[in-house]
Amino acid sequence: MASRPGILTDWPWKPLGSFKHVILVPWVIHNTYSFMVKDEKDLSGFLIFPVLLWRALHNQLWISLSRYRTAKGNNRIIDRGIEFDQVDRESSWDDQILFNGILMYVGSKTIPGASHLPMWRLDGVILTALIHMGPVEFLYYWLHRLLHHHYLYSRYHSHHHSSIVTEPITSVIHPFAEHISYFTLFAIPLITTITTGTASAASLAGYLTYIDLMNNMGHCNFEFIPKWLFTISPPLKYLMYTPSFHSLHHTQFRTNYSLFMPIYDYIYGTVDSSSDTLYENSLRRPEEAPDVVHLTHLTTPDSIYHLRLGLAHMASTPQKSKWYMWLMWPVTMWTMMLTWIYGRTFVVERNRFHKLRLQTWTIPKYNVQYNLQWQKVSINALIEEAVLEAEEKGVKVLSLGLLNQASASRLKTKVVDGSSLAVAAVLNSIPKAATQVLHRGNISKVASAVVLNLCQRGIQVAVPSEDDYKKLKKSFGIRSDRNNLILSKSYSIKTWLVGDGLKEEDQKKAAEGTLFIPFSQFPPKKLRRDCFYHSIPAMAAPASLENVDSCENWLPRRVMSAWRVAGIVHALEGWDEHECGYTMSDIDKVWQASIQHGFKPLAVATHSKF
Repeated sequence: MASRPGILTDWPWKPLGSFKHVILVPWVIHNTYSFMVKDEKDLSGFLIFPVLLWRALHNQLWISLSRYRTAKGNNRIIDRGIEFDQVDRESSWDDQILFNGILMYVGSKTIPGASHLPMWRLDGVILTALIHMGPVEFLYYWLHRLLHHHYLYSRYHSHHHSSIVTEPITSVIHPFAEHISYFTLFAIPLITTITTGTASAASLAGYLTYIDLMNNMGHCNFEFIPKWLFTISPPLKYLMYTPSFHSLHHTQFRTNYSLFMPIYDYIYGTVDSSSDTLYENSLRRPEEAPDVVHLTHLTTPDSIYHLRLGLAHMASTPQKSKWYMWLMWPVTMWTMMLTWIYGRTFVVERNRFHKLRLQTWTIPKYNVQYNLQWQKVSINALIEEAVLEAEEKGVKVLSLGLLNQASASRLKTKVVDGSSLAVAAVLNSIPKAATQVLHRGNISKVASAVVLNLCQRGIQVAVPSEDDYKKLKKSFGIRSDRNNLILSKSYSIKTWLVGDGLKEEDQKKAAEGTLFIPFSQFPPKKLRRDCFYHSIPAMAAPASLENVDSCENWLPRRVMSAWRVAGIVHALEGWDEHECGYTMSDIDKVWQASIQHGFKPLAVATHSKF
């Protein structure tokens, strides 16, 4: 939002919220019906909706590419990260597509010669290019300088400049009034070709694609325009800007005003003096070598949208199933095929904490695949490759997330499964007044350690399953603490430790007001509205953790799983030990170190349910 919002700041359909797309439905239905049923074969009008879909897809591809490249670090322009406020501010990037779509539908019905256009006319394409290079670029330059006058800047354009570190879609984040002025400019070539009878579906769609292409490219935070391009064609320097050229406009504010062609900045003396230097330095910047890597994997087929490389707005909220995602099943199937074909671990996120460089790597496998015996060889191979790559890059610590497991003999990179901090997080979630807890779920390294520590503290642990009871009792050995471990079919205990394997019928047996505390990486399905559900083992991240703009799976904003936090703390402390397999670090030591570095335990839910 601008510092002093002016009139026509908000989009007219803002009250509709996520249902704003319905405004296009009448137009789409009318044009489709006219083309398919009536004898009105206006192909150009029928193609308006596919063009709008293409623009949305085109923009999303740029968002994903940009986030992937900035996470890797090579050719990055600005080191600063983005936060949730920027993601929220830029979540309405499709408003301009809706706006353009309405104007296109209205124009095709009201402007003489705007309907029944031919698919291609060369003279129209040439005319569109010439008009853009002349009047459009010139008028935009002066409009842009006018928008930087303090009166208009404070009321409108400051909203766009709230994003110092730009993403491709930052290019279209403007108040409604600004978009009216921009569309007026971009309509000049469109209206001209229509009135002169030279317009075609290709020239109109091609021009809109060109605008999206240059807008998105110019707002990437990485440089990729090769230097040889300007070497073989020196005049191109004045006809095409680069991401680093426009990045300076967002950091310096009073230079590099041009739309896509820097020629007017050169003519009027507003080129930033560091443009060439920043361009060359960005091109030479190597890929970033991380200090800590968190190795995770995909969970469900639609989890791809919740990755930072997926849909930015969805990635900024905790992962949960949404009814409208079934509409995306063709895209979902395509992404599953893509991950299968690509078949390699990829970088999805980078963060910085004090002097540590952090990255998150994702293995392109889903939960269901981890449970298939015939997939274990390929999954283990991917994990091993990731560990060896981390070793080669000089990574200090590699933490294992979700279902990933690895051994770590003879490695300089310390492999950390985070089990000690997960245990500590669970233990510190147990209500202080609790004298009994009930264990339900699959036996795991974390579960065994939690139960053992509770018994040592004098808290009685009830286990309804005889098999689980025998396994836990055996893990205790000859310790006397095992006397606090009891086999009991009673479900009246109000504090439950739950993990994978918790059944629906078990939850139904719980007493009203029961607190479910997960000890696994996957939260239980919330079936009871009269009970409380705590988070999986996790901690709130300190404010000094930078570039946090997405949620870790189902966790809230700026909350990290204990398994991920453990790797960071391990590196900060410089501990020279692995924590994987049967090895577990000192629970109290890891917990205290986490607190000292600013990570905070999550409050136990006792008032709100879900």
